[in-house]
Amino acid sequence: MSTGGQELPRWLDLVVLPAFNLLMALLVSGLVVLMIGLDPLQVMALLVRGALGSRIGLSYTLYYATTFVFTGLAVAVAFHAGLFNIGGEGQAMLGGIGTALVALALGDQWPVWIVLPAMVIAAALFGMAWAAVPAALQAWRGSHVVITTIMFNFIASALLAYLLVDVLKEPGNMMVESRAFAPSARLPGMHEALAGIGIDWPASPLNLSVLLALASAVAVYLLLWHSQAGYAIRAVGHAPEAAHYGGMRPRAQIMVSMALSGALAGLVGVNEIAGVHGRLLLEYVVGAGFAGIAVSLIGRNHPAGIVLAALLFGALYQGGSELAFEIPGFSRDMVFTLQGLIVLFSGALSQVAAPALVRLWRATRRAPRAGAAQGTADG
Repeated sequence: MSTGGQELPRWLDLVVLPAFNLLMALLVSGLVVLMIGLDPLQVMALLVRGALGSRIGLSYTLYYATTFVFTGLAVAVAFHAGLFNIGGEGQAMLGGIGTALVALALGDQWPVWIVLPAMVIAAALFGMAWAAVPAALQAWRGSHVVITTIMFNFIASALLAYLLVDVLKEPGNMMVESRAFAPSARLPGMHEALAGIGIDWPASPLNLSVLLALASAVAVYLLLWHSQAGYAIRAVGHAPEAAHYGGMRPRAQIMVSMALSGALAGLVGVNEIAGVHGRLLLEYVVGAGFAGIAVSLIGRNHPAGIVLAALLFGALYQGGSELAFEIPGFSRDMVFTLQGLIVLFSGALSQVAAPALVRLWRATRRAPRAGAAQGTADG
């Protein structure tokens, strides 16, 4: 990022500026908490303790963060191709449908070492297919991907409801949910995996998909910055005409980037459906696709930043739940307010502090030069 004709160093643009924006969001949130008659320091201490102060709290934080890593990466991959994928919500629903269909079809007949990989592949393929349609409409018909992905969220929701009510519903069950999965179609919880190596860990929704999320972040980094395909995606996103002149095909890159984006969003189904609920539910996504936009925005569309931003949002979700129990009158709406302020300062107002940081950086660079020049003159 450049400001005033001066190129900012990468560490200032990717580390200092987001940290400053986060600090401003927390300060404004503290003022809001103070205005409603609560102690901001007490609220923040309880939030941190609820999210990170115990093994069970940390487990829930990592569980929430796992979903946000998937959806944040999905937004980032499309962004680097010059696209704004707002369809993570629907793509995650289709990922859950793919996960459930494989689990219900194979879970009773096949062993776990076949069923679980098949569920992961199905989640990615279903999410990929759902994102490929808006991508094709953008590439060949000029339909804006923002509009089409939003519309596909509603279609995905309707499709999920139809399947749960008319196709996959368990007979005799009044709840809108599918039949329960067989044991071979359940992703082991982290406490179960750790118990296998002699580590005692409390039971929680955290499951082995957290490792899949970390592997996905590494894979996205290697793809975008250390592969020819990733270079083509970023070239088309930053300079489509120059990329076309260089022999790259913008339409192909749109399809590839959106397919990868949908596949990543679809992996939400592995965490939620295979790892936690063990059956397909109606509202298991609960806004994770839209939260992924904020996570990617705060993480500056870089996998490392997205992982950190996902941990931040996971801590807010878990810490906010604890606050609702610990402090009378403190509701989840206050947590949503904090999230909104973080998005505001890290998104719409992300560059407001940049000029001041540039001036400060320039001043720190001029000071040693001035001292060296003075020393030379004295000599």
